[in-house]
Amino acid sequence: MKKIHLLQEDKPVMSAYYQFIDKNTDAKGAVTATYSSTNYAQGAWNTHEQHMAPASGIITRELEAFQPRPAMRLGRISFDIFGLIPSGEFSITTRLIRPGKTIELIESEMQAEGKTCITARAWRMSTQDSSEIAALEDPVIHHPDTLPSWDGISHWPGGYIKSLEAKVAEQHRPGKGIVWLNNAIAMVANQPSSDFVHLIGMVDTANGTAPRQSDDIAWAFPNLDLQIHLHRYPSGRWLGLETVQQYGSDGIGLTSSILHDIYGPFGRGEQILTLRKLR
Repeated sequence: MKKIHLLQEDKPVMSAYYQFIDKNTDAKGAVTATYSSTNYAQGAWNTHEQHMAPASGIITRELEAFQPRPAMRLGRISFDIFGLIPSGEFSITTRLIRPGKTIELIESEMQAEGKTCITARAWRMSTQDSSEIAALEDPVIHHPDTLPSWDGISHWPGGYIKSLEAKVAEQHRPGKGIVWLNNAIAMVANQPSSDFVHLIGMVDTANGTAPRQSDDIAWAFPNLDLQIHLHRYPSGRWLGLETVQQYGSDGIGLTSSILHDIYGPFGRGEQILTLRKLR
């Protein structure tokens, strides 16, 4: 697979994707946190950008921490990517935009260099015991401990990709496959993060785990969004991506994934792709 816009080979020098700078709350209750990215957050398409995976992880961290309520959890997170996500310093502002007793909608906006990079909206939903009707159609996949290591992900450049450990299941092929991912990097230096943040911070990688182009990449396929729906809160450190990538005939594609932790499926992820022929 041909590397696109080859990145500098400087090795990451920090053990976290981000450094915390400060946080403040305004009179309306909106919380703004400021961070700086490290080389571990470096993207695959350009040297001066962040990868969407850790960027979505740090935003999820802010969504999870914003005005938490007992017996409620995030059920859906919808990320829209406005363009290149610059490396370096940035801010995330999180606010409540639809209050409610059993459901509420919260929003985070990531800004860097004076521009909006990502907006994320999340539904926080009330929980209750529904075990008497619980049922899943998605089957459990092989545990990562039973699978071989995979270096296919290393075809992609960038500090974020270098931070990953990957395992692959049998019958992986261009356009479809099962890959497990993990990393030993903290989301924020010297601060703890939940398993939920750790796992969501790798979901965007799905778009590069089973690309339909198996040799030289003739078409770029960056995603414009990331939609995550969760029928269960995940736990553990390994993320399983059961992924299918499809290209339409008019320049638009779709990457779809069943999301797994080591206990089974916990949700789904979708990424809309803009297909662009490379010169």
